[in-house]
Amino acid sequence: MKRFHVHVAVDDLNANIRFYSAVFGAEPSVRKPDYAKWMMEDPRINFAISQRGAKAGLDHLGLQVDTEEELSALRSQVATAEINRHEQPDATCCYARSDKYWITDPQGIAWETYHTLDKAEIFGADVRVETGEAGACCAPPASTKAETRKAVSKCC
Repeated sequence: MKRFHVHVAVDDLNANIRFYSAVFGAEPSVRKPDYAKWMMEDPRINFAISQRGAKAGLDHLGLQVDTEEELSALRSQVATAEINRHEQPDATCCYARSDKYWITDPQGIAWETYHTLDKAEIFGADVRVETGEAGACCAPPASTKAETRKAVSKCC
């Protein structure tokens, strides 16, 4: 079964935890010094926030699945969009180990489809393509976003 995923970058983690806890009527199911996540059934959503230096606002959207078979089906489904894709098998991100598959929509918003394999003790160890610095693991490479915008501008 699919679960909708939203990740928002925030400037003040504690203020946002208070706000979203009030909105959702629940405390986060995961809380770290730079990250919080609510896994809810009504609505069925994985809502995450992080304070890791990214510009505040929507970071990315996604669909989380329960099995490798569902992830494979989603990969096939999103491949028909003919937009650049980026695979991240066995990625460590957001205090979890997951198999991920990224696309970027015509507006430049990153979408991930993923299957969580296990918990992780670190946020992630990915490196920003633009600067070579350690950065947010929750995004496809910048080249994927740029190529997607270029492809979309040609066709639409």
